[in-house]
Amino acid sequence: MGPPSSQALSGLRRARLNISGRLQSVCSRTWPGSARWSSTNPAALSSSKKPYYITTPIFYVNDAPHIGHFYTMVLGDVLKRWQQIKGNEAFLLTGTDEHGSKVQRAAEKEGVDVKDFCDTNSNKFRDLAAAGGILNDAFMRTTDPQHKEAVSEFWLQLKHALPEHLGLYKGTHKGWYAVSDECFYPEGMVRTDIVPQTGKKIMVSVETGSEVEWVEEETWFFPLTKYKDRLLKFYDENPHWITPGHRLNEVRQWVKDNLQDLSITRPASRLSWGIPDPEDDSQTIYVWVDALVNYITQAGYGSKWHSRSEGMGIWPADMQIVGKDILRFHAIYWPALLMALGLPPPRHLLCHNHWTMSNQKMSKSVGNVVNPFFALQRWDVDTLRYYLMRNAGLSRDMSYSNQQIAVVYMKELQANMGNLLHRITRSKLKEKWSLVEVMKDFRDGKIHAMARKHAGTKYTSLDEHLTACPAEYCERLNHCHTSGALRELFNLLIETNRYISETTPWKLTREAGPTPRMLLNLVIYNAAEALRIAAILLQPVMPTKAGLMLDELGVAKDRRTVQYAVKGKDSLYGIDLSIDDGSGRMNKWKSIFPPMPDAEGFNKKFMKQLNIAFSDITANPRNQLANYMVMEVRFGKHQAAEMLAQMVSVKQAAAQQTADDTADKTSNETAK
Repeated sequence: MGPPSSQALSGLRRARLNISGRLQSVCSRTWPGSARWSSTNPAALSSSKKPYYITTPIFYVNDAPHIGHFYTMVLGDVLKRWQQIKGNEAFLLTGTDEHGSKVQRAAEKEGVDVKDFCDTNSNKFRDLAAAGGILNDAFMRTTDPQHKEAVSEFWLQLKHALPEHLGLYKGTHKGWYAVSDECFYPEGMVRTDIVPQTGKKIMVSVETGSEVEWVEEETWFFPLTKYKDRLLKFYDENPHWITPGHRLNEVRQWVKDNLQDLSITRPASRLSWGIPDPEDDSQTIYVWVDALVNYITQAGYGSKWHSRSEGMGIWPADMQIVGKDILRFHAIYWPALLMALGLPPPRHLLCHNHWTMSNQKMSKSVGNVVNPFFALQRWDVDTLRYYLMRNAGLSRDMSYSNQQIAVVYMKELQANMGNLLHRITRSKLKEKWSLVEVMKDFRDGKIHAMARKHAGTKYTSLDEHLTACPAEYCERLNHCHTSGALRELFNLLIETNRYISETTPWKLTREAGPTPRMLLNLVIYNAAEALRIAAILLQPVMPTKAGLMLDELGVAKDRRTVQYAVKGKDSLYGIDLSIDDGSGRMNKWKSIFPPMPDAEGFNKKFMKQLNIAFSDITANPRNQLANYMVMEVRFGKHQAAEMLAQMVSVKQAAAQQTADDTADKTSNETAK
């Protein structure tokens, strides 16, 4: 039993799309408000045009970076690079949140000066961004003088520029406060819990599980309840403001049921590490007000402009990325504060879930927190970026697993992508073909003529996949669904490997006459187009590897944008693979997806099963794995596993029968 043919399952693939029109409309789509702008030109801040402004949350420096921080950075970087290959200017902001009681206590625990503590840990996040290939345009620190100036300006505007009932007021705050969350919780959001180690009863947040303590103190308040109706109206008028959509429903319900006026200072006697009230140094501005303002600090608030009428630089943000644990601050407090000052809220919030370790919550006490620096060393930058985006989820927590990374690397990168690249650009010497010749035939119209002549045959069976994939990829990535987008590319390359196996170009090289040669060029053209399109679309996720693939195909630097990710759009690429220039080109594919000890040794039993099942088709382990992946895509993982087991059983039974027959024959001959 072999892998299913394209003809047998042609009805299972989606209907063919009109790619030229749809890709242009789908891929050019951005969230409202993006425009062309030069992020490298300081004068551009005063321009009416702005870049697509993306922010990550600024990361708290009370501890070292973990894999969740890196995931958020990569997500922001992918969205920035995506805008860039669509032809839009983009600006990415990341940074560190350095004030608050958690940082103050962490520094005291280590016995170091709090500013020195912040400097050390902030640099770790900066180093992580550099190590992970993050193209952030700015790195904001809340201890920067520019930011302190912006927060002071924001505070004074809230305090003095608003009508009395909408501005700040002073009062006594009584409530349950969580130091680790840096926020108060209403009575209905706390519960009693017991510390397992001691049996001590404590009060914790229902939302986060963090311990809370009862606090009574005189503070300044922001009248958040006065903005309830405006918030609810904003949510109703912007039903797609948060991705995924169910998060907006949660936010709306929280505003309806739990909204209270917001205490936005802390007594300096309790919290000295922060930005003081510029008019009363006995009060320290609430760390979340301080932190949220960073997004407009970078846009020039407080230094270049102070109100909407002066122009707002790159504000509003087009995409703000947040974790589910800080959604309330960004989806309720932040828009309300901006509304108070007449400033527009961000145009879109992207809320992601958390990472677990092999489906268990990461915990320092358990020792299963993933160090992103170690992970980058172990797996390579682009491999880790690909895995995080491929496994990303907006509606469920995501599980980090080194075993999963090994599987993804072997199956999707080596056996699928790398194997196809090797088949097309690194063919064996006796089975050579020339991309230069192929592309010349394309420009001369010979490829089109051959495709029309063989329409509906195995030689054109890849067309529907080449047509559908780019538009569907764009649609998914425009909605920040990185996993779904990468699945489209994975399936395209799976189908292309299947296409190569079915059309057997190596056999066509041995046949004489013009027809086999033209069919060969048609096959290589279609496969090369799949690689070219996939590599263009893969650039935001794997910038280095995708760039190497495009280099291998000879794609010009100015033809690597989304507009060229269409079959037949680029007729000028191609390198002469029939010439061995002695540069080691024949093995260069290995440098793109080289063997990794962690991946190569994975599940030898499974690889042995593949060899039994597919040895009559190919002896190459990666080709065997590629054949199995076709089955997974077509029938699902569960059914594919059952089919593999059946194939192995049949082959083993046949082998055993052959062995028994041979033994009987030998025995009979001996008896004679």
